[in-house]
Amino acid sequence: MVPDGGSAGGVPDWGTIPRMLRDQAARHPGVTVIADGDTRLTLAGLRDRAALIARGLMALGVERGDRVAIWGLNDVHWAAGAYGIWDAGAVIVPLSSRYKGIEAAEVLRATGARVLIMGDNLDGAPPFAEVLALAAGAHVPAPPHGRAYGGPDDGDDADGGRPYAGLPELRHAIVPEGLPHPGALQPSAVLSAAARVSERAAEERALGLRPEDLCEIMSTSGTTGTPKGVMLDHGQVVRGYWDWAEIVTLAEGDRYPVIAPFAHGFGLNAGLVAGVMRGATLIPVRTFTPGGFRELVQEGRITILAGAPTLFHRLLDEVDLTGHSVRVAICGAAAVPAELIHRLLREAGLERVINAYGLMEGTVVSMTRAGDPVEVIASSTGRPVPGIEVRVVGDDGRDVPAGERGEILQRGYGVMRGYWGEPDKTAEVIEDGWLHTGDIGTLDGDGNLAVVDRKKELFIVNGFNVSPAEVEGLLLHRRDLAQAAVVGVPDERSGEAGRAFVVPRPGAAPDPAEIIGWARGNMSNYKVPRRVFVVDALPVNANGKVDKARLRAEAAERDRGNGSSPSKTGEDPPPGAG
Repeated sequence: MVPDGGSAGGVPDWGTIPRMLRDQAARHPGVTVIADGDTRLTLAGLRDRAALIARGLMALGVERGDRVAIWGLNDVHWAAGAYGIWDAGAVIVPLSSRYKGIEAAEVLRATGARVLIMGDNLDGAPPFAEVLALAAGAHVPAPPHGRAYGGPDDGDDADGGRPYAGLPELRHAIVPEGLPHPGALQPSAVLSAAARVSERAAEERALGLRPEDLCEIMSTSGTTGTPKGVMLDHGQVVRGYWDWAEIVTLAEGDRYPVIAPFAHGFGLNAGLVAGVMRGATLIPVRTFTPGGFRELVQEGRITILAGAPTLFHRLLDEVDLTGHSVRVAICGAAAVPAELIHRLLREAGLERVINAYGLMEGTVVSMTRAGDPVEVIASSTGRPVPGIEVRVVGDDGRDVPAGERGEILQRGYGVMRGYWGEPDKTAEVIEDGWLHTGDIGTLDGDGNLAVVDRKKELFIVNGFNVSPAEVEGLLLHRRDLAQAAVVGVPDERSGEAGRAFVVPRPGAAPDPAEIIGWARGNMSNYKVPRRVFVVDALPVNANGKVDKARLRAEAAERDRGNGSSPSKTGEDPPPGAG
């Protein structure tokens, strides 16, 4: 089957991720698709492990369409768990490894996840199970006279209780083997429970999925500014990332380190899904370190590399490229310096450099192509991928002339199914099939799309979208704060950085440095405001809304050293990429 507007290679008639995995495993069973340290997993091995995990989840009572969350670092267990969730007919809810307990609990509540699979945290960091317990309460055993929280399909938990008091819909938490945690299961118990479900029943579940069935709910700051759950189905993920891989030329024999977290749309779909559908060897990167990156390149073990322009600057400036094997660079930035592209093609000898634009709500939107001039790759994100239409419109909703700025609209198979549980928010951004991306761009005469600004107030720290509304909400968990307003300002080290203006509650005297310390412990580090200013009141405009433009100007003035006081401001060290 080749859908209308399909790629030159045609999209295989898979329709769903489980069918894709089975077809690939049947055709190329011995191809290694995961290389995680000393662990190797072939296509056949991934298929078999996913099927066993699916049977275990079904034994726990997971039904088709249930949400199953996964929280961990990039590794072989995350990869197998994801395919097991899909085999069970469930919808994956990835949790960022950077999440703190409050953030994870909010996503679990919002999606009504029934099962949470947890992997290892960073060395020296507390287990995810403990992090969540601080925000969602301790294990709740079942009453002595009945399984009040469970049922006949609730699995092997000892007492049928809830793993976390504050998450009543979460029936099971699975922790790494050997990690005791009250109310949680270990993988061995889940796999033992798989014996209660026949292979035939599991296969019928996997093959019974349809392309229109949901496969993932991805958390995003979204075009509306506050965290949302973006719903994507099997058909659009399979089609979108087949075409993405076609343009990138990802193929069997490629060695592809996945630096982006599996919990991110790129790491999951352009990494874990695209790699398996093309038979490439994926190398999960738990945490990015310059030393580990240099080792990968210098040992000649990678052929495809995806990342921000800073990654490729580092490749050229810090790595001995003698005998390197990298052939394709995927930049994924609004703009890529032309000099960098020239160096990658000429100095490093790469075959091609690809730039692309996508968003959670719209999957893959546009990509540059082989043969595009350097100037096009540097100044644009290329042309729409097959099956996707793009418009750039003014405030009146009409298309603007070529070269003029306007909001980017997208239509086609890649547009999300909507925001989970929020039809009103969905209707705000999808109109007559067109997704209002909230990004500002231009189209040239050849249809190349350049992304030049953001319509909403989101700002980007080290490549991660930060929603001011989300950070403000997290800050207001503190009892000493009455109001909070967050803005992003330009920063030469991280692209942009946050500034928080906070109003104390009556009688409170919050310390800015202590607020930053609290934020580091309760939110992902890229969300932590770099500086905090304690103020008596927030400025408002004529409509009574906080005047963010005025706050940005005030933040810039304070950054220049005017009007700041050590007793009234705090400063956080620049955040890292993680």
